[in-house]
Amino acid sequence: MAEHRSSQWYAGNDRNAYIHRAWMRRGLPGHAFDGRPHIAIANTASDLTPCNSHFNEVAESVKQGVYEAGGIPLNLPVVSLGETLVRPTAMLWRNMAAMATEEMLRANPVDGVVLLGGCDKTIPSLLMAAASVDIPAVVIPGGPMLTGTFRGVALGCGTDVWRLSEEVRAGNMSEAEFLKSESSMIRSRGHCNTMGTASTMAVVAEALGTIIPGLAGTPAADSRLLEASHETGRLIVEMVEQDRRPSTILSRGSFLNAIVALAAVGGSTNAVVHLLAIAGRLGIDLTQDDFDRTGSDVPLLVDLQPAGRWLMEDFFRAGGLLAVLAQVRDLLDPAALTVTGKPLVDYLDDAPIWDPEVISRREAPVQPHAGIAVLYGNLAPEGAVIKPAAASERLLQHRGRAMVFDSIEDMHARIDDPDLDVDADSVLILRGCGPKGYPGMPEVANMPLPTKLLQQGVRDMVRICDGRMSGTAYGTVVLHVSPEAAADGPLALVRTGDMIVLDVAGRRLDIDVPAEELATRRPSEIAAAAYANPKRGWEKLYVQTVQGANNGADLDFLVGSSGDQVSRESH
Repeated sequence: MAEHRSSQWYAGNDRNAYIHRAWMRRGLPGHAFDGRPHIAIANTASDLTPCNSHFNEVAESVKQGVYEAGGIPLNLPVVSLGETLVRPTAMLWRNMAAMATEEMLRANPVDGVVLLGGCDKTIPSLLMAAASVDIPAVVIPGGPMLTGTFRGVALGCGTDVWRLSEEVRAGNMSEAEFLKSESSMIRSRGHCNTMGTASTMAVVAEALGTIIPGLAGTPAADSRLLEASHETGRLIVEMVEQDRRPSTILSRGSFLNAIVALAAVGGSTNAVVHLLAIAGRLGIDLTQDDFDRTGSDVPLLVDLQPAGRWLMEDFFRAGGLLAVLAQVRDLLDPAALTVTGKPLVDYLDDAPIWDPEVISRREAPVQPHAGIAVLYGNLAPEGAVIKPAAASERLLQHRGRAMVFDSIEDMHARIDDPDLDVDADSVLILRGCGPKGYPGMPEVANMPLPTKLLQQGVRDMVRICDGRMSGTAYGTVVLHVSPEAAADGPLALVRTGDMIVLDVAGRRLDIDVPAEELATRRPSEIAAAAYANPKRGWEKLYVQTVQGANNGADLDFLVGSSGDQVSRESH
């Protein structure tokens, strides 16, 4: 067996080894340094990330498992991003969290790491970090919250916020009634209970092979999460002893399996930018077109909000991800491994569906074709995405007049104007919301509908944006338009009144304006004035180096891996 990485700090009798051991002897016995694997627990617990607030308890179960297997567990608080609180958007700091975690894992004497992630950006950032430092790593997803109810009706966290708030704007619900539901929305610890981005990334991470199979979707309040956390602590010690690293587990087939899972569960479009970023850290050839090629013909098998009726607690009791994957086993790469060292497909032999209302069988899907559609055209030369399962079928082929908003602030200022020149066929366009433009690519693509149309009974319209949308959202929303407006994309040239043509079946997104006329247009000065122009700090670094959504919105200098070796020693 090769010498553990931590021995580079602790082995020997020289002054440096003395210092490293002595400063850690605050409860650790002498035999902690006799060659046992030292395991970091990358802990995103934070009171300001409410979905992850229970991770200190989870970490204790991990510690017990690590100790039991002969390792030394070490709590390592890392950057935590709470989707609901941080401004302007948590996505602005995903890459920073990944970079900080990567550097701390590389800089410290650790042999393996357990990644505790829950809220949307935490699992992606942790996996990006682990991929770049390439030490044995395993994820524990924090799990969804339990289902809350309001007046006897189940509430979908996030999804019902959008739905109820639109009913208030439409005049069908009073503000007082809306606010009464607030204390019912969040019933327990855990992340959103819809198939939003947090649930999606847990599912995707398991399909990738980075989670103990069967764990994703376990509710945060379920005692089985702690049981699995203990087992994960044992597993990471085994992974270190067998040198089972991300680079030895994850393959292109792993990512294609994740795309199949994403489609089958009706997962969030945010998984596109996260999977592209993780693959980029590993040097795996993955493009946004793979999401269409691999996922577009996968049937939607899970009837969960926002695309369906049920919630994550129902998904878990109905059989969870393994029951879904068993139905599409023929679409999976049989060689793709998991953190256990066994192929993912080995866990599908005994994965029954316990409730076919929640998880459908292959022969009777919720929808025959799901996944993410990737659109190209003169409005999106480098692509845009749409989630057909969350859209209105009648709008998937559409032609309408553009109503352009030059910024989020412009949209908020005018969307409720009774004189706004829109009708049900109009196409709402919001620009300046891409990685560079805002900055950070906020979840604003699912724009609220104009009040005057809501009052007429309109509940969906075609919306186009260079930003993202929440995984808990729904509607006919084209997003991730690339290049973004702030990167001189054609979206910057659109004017109110232009005809926009959406053809999802044909995978097209176009502006019906002659190329000669477009060539003479100049970007909107109003929009350009609203683009981010930071003078210092992380935002400046981000805007100067961030890639487009079609490349995962990672920083250009972070793509790839630097390995686990520290460039220079101290002392």
